Amino acid sequence: MNVKPLTDLSRLCIHTITTKPWGIEEAARHYSASGVKGITVWRDALSGRDIIKTGEMLRNRGLSVVSLCRGGFFPSADAHKRAAAIDDNRRAIEEAYKLGTNLIVLVCGADPSQPLEESRKQIYDGISSILPEAEAAGVRLAIEPLHPMYADTRSAINTLAQANDMAVSIDSDMVGVAVDVYHLWWDPDLESEIERCGKNNNLLAFHVCDWKSPTTDMLNDRGLMGEGCIPVRKIRSWVERTGFNGFIEVEIFSNIYWKQDQAEFLGKIITAYKSFV
Repeated sequence: MNVKPLTDLSRLCIHTITTKPWGIEEAARHYSASGVKGITVWRDALSGRDIIKTGEMLRNRGLSVVSLCRGGFFPSADAHKRAAAIDDNRRAIEEAYKLGTNLIVLVCGADPSQPLEESRKQIYDGISSILPEAEAAGVRLAIEPLHPMYADTRSAINTLAQANDMAVSIDSDMVGVAVDVYHLWWDPDLESEIERCGKNNNLLAFHVCDWKSPTTDMLNDRGLMGEGCIPVRKIRSWVERTGFNGFIEVEIFSNIYWKQDQAEFLGKIITAYKSFV
């Protein structure tokens, strides 16, 4: 593996959910002061705020608004819930446009009361139905495959192959894939599917953290890079071999880290980014 360590923060993006205790203004202030150059905004961080002014505030801090997280959750056995999800995704596109980002990450959803195949069909139909709004707004949609442990309710798209297949099938410049090491590190086909994703020009986002062993919570026990068993730097080499040179996004859900001093945690993120990504 011939990949150089990252010596500066020019490609570092942090998700607002990573430093969840901070409001978006405080997060922006600390990220900017620490030299972080990108921010991915979770929709809850926009609650009660003027979205246009929030986007301006972030850019005034020198932060690129990398993406909005999240859209998706299309499947349901209930037609009314499916329609409500479509409406919510249209709102997400409008929010992304106002915020000034051209990317939404899709956590696609699943309904355990129906077969996974039906949920996947509803995901395909859901993405297709919001494409006109995405195209009009210039907002791309990144299908994020999630670890199979989330196949019951969070996502029926669980491998990069499935995400690639769906993006190819939809066949739109506005639809691609988000690669998150936490969800995909275990996949024996990961290297070849990342290569395929790149060849199709569908690699839109790259998320990093680590898988702690043993993990104590299926959702909220992610680790800092280097704290677990994911070969993060090796996977980065596969991603960059495709020509991807975009932001590397740190997305950590952690009950442990959320309880700590967030400024100290931010320092740990930067150290781990340089040392293990």
